[in-house]
Amino acid sequence: MRNRSVLALIALAVVTFAQTAGAEVDREKLSKEPGVYATFAVFKVGDQWSQMEKETRAGSVADVKKIFEKHADKVAVDAYLLRGLSERADFFLRVHSKEMLDNQNFLVDFMGTTFGKGLKNTDTFNGITKALNYVPKFPEDLKAELKTPPPQGSPYVVVVPVRKDADWWLMPQEARTTLMKEHTDATVVYLKTVKRKLYHSSGLDDLDFITYFETAKLDDFNNLVTALLQVKENHHNKQFGEPTLLGTIRPLDEMLEILSR
Repeated sequence: MRNRSVLALIALAVVTFAQTAGAEVDREKLSKEPGVYATFAVFKVGDQWSQMEKETRAGSVADVKKIFEKHADKVAVDAYLLRGLSERADFFLRVHSKEMLDNQNFLVDFMGTTFGKGLKNTDTFNGITKALNYVPKFPEDLKAELKTPPPQGSPYVVVVPVRKDADWWLMPQEARTTLMKEHTDATVVYLKTVKRKLYHSSGLDDLDFITYFETAKLDDFNNLVTALLQVKENHHNKQFGEPTLLGTIRPLDEMLEILSR
């Protein structure tokens, strides 16, 4: 009886260890909480990659997948294909975690693979999510509109880095809130078709914000940006885009297969 109990405890320990080792970070939690660090790492595939033997490329792709699995308990990584829509780069990764160090450790390992060593890191943006700054001061009807559920399953992604001028930061909070209300009024009509997320970058990058969008309707996104260019807040945008990243949301396996052709 005692031997059976010992064996049962050992079996339980093995199962618990396996579950812990394979546990993934809570992706849903990272996507909604403030205080989450994000790194957008943009890459162009070098010519040497296409010149490698097919078997060598297949082995490197397997190594890349192992790196994703190795860091899955610390970071949530999303992959986006730029090839065909940009001459600047072929793809980018969006990395989320509770510690910027975890983002760095993942990317260092990723760039250390055979595949990673053949990449050119064309751009990197860093930011952090924060609680809403201006919305609490908005009228109740506008707050209600902002609760419109975002679209799901959109194929396109757009990333627009933004940098403000000094006058923006020297402006009183109330004045900025007024301008941001006008900004928000111009965009609420697109809440049902364009999903958006804001990252704060001041001090973490040369930017002030990283704006991230998902949509199935690029015409609506075009109209949204056109509306934003016409509000007074736009006078304070020292940088809007440059670069703007337009791509498609892809599973990792699919993206790696396309880049290995």
